[in-house]
Amino acid sequence: MVKIELKHLFSPGKIGNIRIKNRIVRSATYERKAIKYGIVSEKLIKLYRELAEGGTGLIISGAIGMDPKATGGPDQPYLYDDSHMEGQKKLVKEVHKYSETKIAAQLVHTGRQGTHPKYPSVAPSPIEDKYTKQIPRELTTKEIEGIVKNFVSASRRAYECEYDMVQMHGAHGYLLSNFISPYTNIRNDEYGGSIQNRAKILVDIYNQTRDEIGKNFPITIKLQIDDDVPGGLNLEEGIETAKIIVETGYDAIEPSGGIGESIILNKNPLPSRFIKSPEDENYFLESAKKLKPVMKDCPLILVGGIRNPLSAEKILQEKSADFISMSRPLIYEPDLPNRWENGDLSPAKCVSCNSCFMTMMTGEVYCVVKKKLEKKRLKEEKRNFNVKL
Repeated sequence: MVKIELKHLFSPGKIGNIRIKNRIVRSATYERKAIKYGIVSEKLIKLYRELAEGGTGLIISGAIGMDPKATGGPDQPYLYDDSHMEGQKKLVKEVHKYSETKIAAQLVHTGRQGTHPKYPSVAPSPIEDKYTKQIPRELTTKEIEGIVKNFVSASRRAYECEYDMVQMHGAHGYLLSNFISPYTNIRNDEYGGSIQNRAKILVDIYNQTRDEIGKNFPITIKLQIDDDVPGGLNLEEGIETAKIIVETGYDAIEPSGGIGESIILNKNPLPSRFIKSPEDENYFLESAKKLKPVMKDCPLILVGGIRNPLSAEKILQEKSADFISMSRPLIYEPDLPNRWENGDLSPAKCVSCNSCFMTMMTGEVYCVVKKKLEKKRLKEEKRNFNVKL
């Protein structure tokens, strides 16, 4: 039997000045494993230890709240003041024990999709969210400037916690993507109107963060390129936004799409797309191919339904992307990269059923399919043991 080598998937790459041991990225995943006041828990550290042991080259953290008003829900970690740093430092130190694994802190403000009872949702413009049925409060210019400063302060804390880089969450209907979308931003000041103005907050965050922490700490972004709703940001505008991001100096872009309202406005929304056949996989690939020519030397991290190592290898070989990023497959198999590198090239065991997405509504995120199989296995072992007795 001829052994297939994944020469590209398991070759090192660079984001900024940081060397990544392979091209596999764990995309940011909401875990709900922090404890009260956004403090890192031992459960959260255990999860990241398993990912690091499993061979992922770069782990992007679950979204970290950069402002007390920016939370996505219970059990989300924070970095909006120094009290959160001790646990974050411990987490990063644990990840760095394993085979040169790198880790990025993803920073988020939930914007118009925020549902915190104490802090009403905010956005560039007061456009009703058809999913939450809330009308966000319109931010003032002064408040926007304060939010920029809070992103910068959280980035500085991430740097001091020895994260290898940061990723700004500018996708999925959260605050930064609210600004770049014509659907959620109808302002007529310096933060609204043209694509350049709508991207201003992203430019300001980058420039002020760079001034704060210097040139050697990579600043990356998860960037919305398609809202997947009528009247929202389309791919053409998304590519124009990406051009601005590249020119600004961001060190990598992970393009993505869809917002909360996609779930009710589209039959097959992007954020929770089911994969019923191989043809459904790699669902951002065609968009990435259109985006790649404007990326210049800025790495493109491809996310979205990637579950087959052979197709991942081909994507990298054809230079349609520089890294591949996964979330759901690594919930089921945190050791998936090691399995592939060791020669088992069967696709990820994850079937993209999205049951894990539903678990976050009630508690910690986990793979429902895997848990059912484990319960079945334990039940069979118990029955076999009783038979032997």
